[in-house]
This record gives sequence, C-alpha cells and structure tokens, in this order.
Amino acid sequence: MVKAKNILKGGEHMLSIEDLRKIYLLDNLNDEMLEKIRPIVQLRLFEERNVIFKEGQEADCLYMLLKGKIILEVKASESIMISLGAVKPGYSFGWSALFQESIKYTSSAICVEPCEVMAIPGKKLLELFDEDHSMGHFIMEGVVGILKGRLERRTGQFLEAIKNHPDIQKLFST
Repeated sequence: MVKAKNILKGGEHMLSIEDLRKIYLLDNLNDEMLEKIRPIVQLRLFEERNVIFKEGQEADCLYMLLKGKIILEVKASESIMISLGAVKPGYSFGWSALFQESIKYTSSAICVEPCEVMAIPGKKLLELFDEDHSMGHFIMEGVVGILKGRLERRTGQFLEAIKNHPDIQKLFST
C-alpha cells in the first residue's frame, strides 16, 4: 500500500467551509458544525492505482472524495476481485471507521485516477458527535441513507442474478 501525501492537516492551512460543503454527507451541517470538523480533517493526495485502504485493514478514518475517482473492491477468491462500485467526488467511503468498537474495512479502496481525499479520524469524529449530538445525528442520518440505497441496489442485483441463473429459470418454466 502506498502512503499518501498529507498536504493539509488540521491546524495548518485547513480546508475551507466551502470545501467541506462539497461533500454530500456534510451537506446538512451548519457553519458552526463544519468549523468543529475542520481542525481534524486531513487532505491527502493519491496517485492513480494507489490503495487508500485494504479490505480487512483496521478502519481508522472516514474518507470523503474531493477530486478523482475511486473503485471499491472485495476479494471473492485468491484470483477474483469484485468491484462494488465507484466513488465520485462529493461522496464518502470507509464508514466502518464510525463504529465505536474496533472494526475493519469491508472492502478495498483503489484510486482509478489521481485523487484528492479528505480523511477524518473516526475516533475524533465520534468524540465530536458526543459533544454535538445534532451533528452526529445529521451525519449518521446521511450514512444510513447511503447504506439503505446500497442495500437496495445490491438486493436488486442479487435477485436479478438469481432470476437469470439457469437452474432457477428451469423452476419458473415448469
């Protein structure tokens, strides 16, 4: 795994409120809430083919894509990787970092092109949620909405795959 360049850390040339507003997950937050988040955000630069995190790695940061494109993949077998989808600018990934207990990433995140990514340490963000319950509510409400959409899409894909399986089709044709 390639280390990213941390070009902005909390405290030194922080990202602007406008930069944070480019992220859909932060869209419902007011300026005061965004000001609380700004000091813990790190801007990281990745090159094409860089791995941001690997499936099974300890989930320590929530990521938000400012520029570029990222593919999320899972390992189906030693020789087969399955793409779960692409992350486009404005979207978040690595939500496993928002769980209280130690948890691992459930997929790998790979840059398809050069990327600018905001990284927020999960533990620090959870501490902010404890201090500001409204902020935590708005962000977690957004996460639930995103996960609901993904679950519905995956369920549809699964049902379509079953429906098109030759053995299942035989059952429907009799």
